[in-house]
Amino acid sequence: MPAVSQPSHGRNRALWAWAFYDWANSAFFTIILTFVFARYFSQSVVQDDVAGTEAWGQIVGISGIAIAILAPILGAIADQSGRLKPWLITFTLVCVTATGMLWFITPQTDQFWEAAFWVGLGILGAEFAFIFYNAMLPELAEPDHVGRWSGWGWGLGYAGGVLSLVVVLFAFIQSEGAWLGLDTAQAEHVRASFLLVAVWYLVFSLPIFFLTPDRPPTGLPARQAVRAGLAQIADSIAHVRRYRHILRFLIARMLYTDGLATVFTFGGVYAAGTFGMDQTQVLMFAIALNVTAGLGAVGFAWVDDTIGGRNTVLLSLVGLGASALAILLVESVTGFWVWGMILGIFVGPLQSASRSHLARAAPEHLQTQMFGLFAFSGKATAFAGPLLVGLVTGLTGSQRWGMATILVFLLVGFLLMLTVPSTKGQAEAAVDPA
Repeated sequence: MPAVSQPSHGRNRALWAWAFYDWANSAFFTIILTFVFARYFSQSVVQDDVAGTEAWGQIVGISGIAIAILAPILGAIADQSGRLKPWLITFTLVCVTATGMLWFITPQTDQFWEAAFWVGLGILGAEFAFIFYNAMLPELAEPDHVGRWSGWGWGLGYAGGVLSLVVVLFAFIQSEGAWLGLDTAQAEHVRASFLLVAVWYLVFSLPIFFLTPDRPPTGLPARQAVRAGLAQIADSIAHVRRYRHILRFLIARMLYTDGLATVFTFGGVYAAGTFGMDQTQVLMFAIALNVTAGLGAVGFAWVDDTIGGRNTVLLSLVGLGASALAILLVESVTGFWVWGMILGIFVGPLQSASRSHLARAAPEHLQTQMFGLFAFSGKATAFAGPLLVGLVTGLTGSQRWGMATILVFLLVGFLLMLTVPSTKGQAEAAVDPA
């Protein structure tokens, strides 16, 4: 669908409200999935670094399988029913609720299954909400500005991640929640950060809920929309050759995103286990990493609109792979910091350019389904990276060897991405001309 027709000031307000959703959900991905709850789960619930890494990989991997199966179906149904915001709001509230429930996960091993359930549900809510959020971009932004708005959104996300981490670090971790009278023996100063994430996500989602336009409803009853959505998927599969350029891109993204997501999933666990970094040091590293990632996303936004999403992805993968290799080879905390900051520069552009490439390439009538497949490509093999890291870590007793498996995903994704045609900042034909 074309960009929403509205006055320039109204469009800009809607786009900034859209971009601010990245700020809203960044706290969940940064604090829960990467740097605080992941470490808390491994060291305080499982109470063993290696076993915790393996269990965390299984939780994230199983959640990824569920997302991979359901995301294209939800996207296709939304294409048939029309509206996107009810889906976005519903799944946002699912994630907010699940995140708030993590407050009740105390540092005992018998909390394992409850922790796994709530964090798994939170992952589903956040990832499903992102399908409908991403699908709004090509309808709000002009085709030649898609790259910069995608980049600005990611940049705001990293800024939100930084600020939320700063708040957690100084208000809860370093102060041990003394100003709130929290019980450190029960890790209440850490668990309070999970409540902060729930409130943060809800409050900062309000702009997109109220200030962005939505598609008009098609009028199809729910049952008919489901049937039509499933039929739409069947038709897309039957005529997959029409979209083979998108298929190649999605497979490439499936691989390199698996590697990238695994880096972030195990980032806090790796820093703590291999380099002996405590909670404060892990959070300081996370703050610095998010700063460089945000700068990279914003700085490459104009590059994306100039050379296209595909070329920006390739450039980012080269930088990401080289810095990831260096991180696995260094022995000092200083080296880990230096190469981690360099890695961060390429993380934002990789994510942003992937989104903008599909926004330009997706057929107008299949946008949400394509972003459902986009989520599928991010999760279809999501179990492979975490499970492989967990397996190799368990077999070798070394987090370093476990994390080394990530490089394979990045390399194969890069090679396949070379076969994807470039959009060069222009809207690409919906059907492969070949």
